[in-house]
Amino acid sequence: MERVVLAMLLAACAVLPPLATPTLQIREPSVASNAMSAQAAQALAQQIRQAARKRAAAWSADAPDAVRRMVDAVLTHGDTQPRPFIVIDKQAASLFVIDAEGGLLGRTAVLLGSAIGDDSVPGIGERPIALIQPFERTTPAGRFMAAAGRNSHGEDIVWVDYQAAISMHRVRVVDPREHRLRRLASATPDDNRISYGCINVPTEFFDRTIAPIFGRGSHAVYVLPELRAIDSMLSLFDEKYALEKPLAQH
Repeated sequence: MERVVLAMLLAACAVLPPLATPTLQIREPSVASNAMSAQAAQALAQQIRQAARKRAAAWSADAPDAVRRMVDAVLTHGDTQPRPFIVIDKQAASLFVIDAEGGLLGRTAVLLGSAIGDDSVPGIGERPIALIQPFERTTPAGRFMAAAGRNSHGEDIVWVDYQAAISMHRVRVVDPREHRLRRLASATPDDNRISYGCINVPTEFFDRTIAPIFGRGSHAVYVLPELRAIDSMLSLFDEKYALEKPLAQH
């Protein structure tokens, strides 16, 4: 009897269907959904840039035309997003600190290189300061990625062009005959050309606005030209972002 029961159980098990093995279904996003996500991100970025341009237009109405055009170009292309940046107008001897949303964080007069010009002499950063001739003391124009650092005295500064030894730092009264503080306080930019090329900033402004933001990481600094036309800098944006623009799909 036991053998009969066992045989019947074995026969019943033999006809049972095998247990199904669960499988994980993974669906790859379609090309269309990827394209829609990219378009949505691009549209959002465009809205953010447009809002930043409107915010900048509110304060830049009384700024020099070259500054206004540079700020608008930077925000239009999102060249520094999402970081604050600086624009220096050498002709007006003025410095503007702008946040990533286009707002003005601060504006101040600065002291600049005593020589007129938009380029640094090759190798000038490797020379002792005593060997730099008066006509070589320029503040170079261009777009620079500035970084925090320290000078030979251990003071915290912002390197604008490290190779050319151009930095942004608190104004120093090394030679009282230069009257640097009085030059900063004057109403005209005509007497603000006195340095060897570095950008001298009022101490209070440097401590309150420059150091907390630009004292860490890297940020863009745009030094506007004084001999070349501003269009020479603005055209670089068109070239840069034209190359980065994706090819149209046909």
